[in-house]
Amino acid sequence: MPREELFITTKIWISNAGYEKAKASIEESLKKLKTDYVDLLLIHQPFGDYYGTYRAMEEAYKAGKARAIGVSNFYPDRYIDIAHFAEVVPAVNQVETHVFQQQKVAREYLAKYHTQIMSWGPFAEGKNDFFNTPVLKEIGAKYGKSVAQVALRFLLQNGVVVIPKSTHEERMQENFNVFDFVLTDEEMKQIETLDTGKSLFFSHYSPETVEWFMSIV
Repeated sequence: MPREELFITTKIWISNAGYEKAKASIEESLKKLKTDYVDLLLIHQPFGDYYGTYRAMEEAYKAGKARAIGVSNFYPDRYIDIAHFAEVVPAVNQVETHVFQQQKVAREYLAKYHTQIMSWGPFAEGKNDFFNTPVLKEIGAKYGKSVAQVALRFLLQNGVVVIPKSTHEERMQENFNVFDFVLTDEEMKQIETLDTGKSLFFSHYSPETVEWFMSIV
């Protein structure tokens, strides 16, 4: 398959934070991926010397080793900070985004700085009995779509890039089949009521969470 038909993303983990380590990590990733460039290069977590990491990423971007650079799991406060001081504003911020955590505040600030929000876990990894959510099932029945397809369509109509994960080919095909229907304004509002504004996994504002990340560096 021609390289230009692939979109390759990789991340720099917190154990490789800092300019020198990040620079070496980027070279190691290119070597392991057997490619001269990646399409998207992200900082995995907002911990450690991520400023030094980002400087190494900016260099990789200017050298053509990364077509775009960005961050992941950066909440609005840390995102604004790095976007303000960065020479190359993050192209993407990959954060937990699904119907139960719709990232309304984050989306507002990312749009302001022209950074694309990308969802990891668009199905909330099945938490909150996701695949049996009544509102999503009811709307899906109207269009002959699954709960998963309605959830993806909702995110797409909100300008969210989605990367659903599946190891089953039929589900991968199902996930692609979301461009032949459009949710109405009323249906969008119905789904918006599901938002709790909280993570279903962990909060980066939690001292316990930060201590856990520090324990593995």
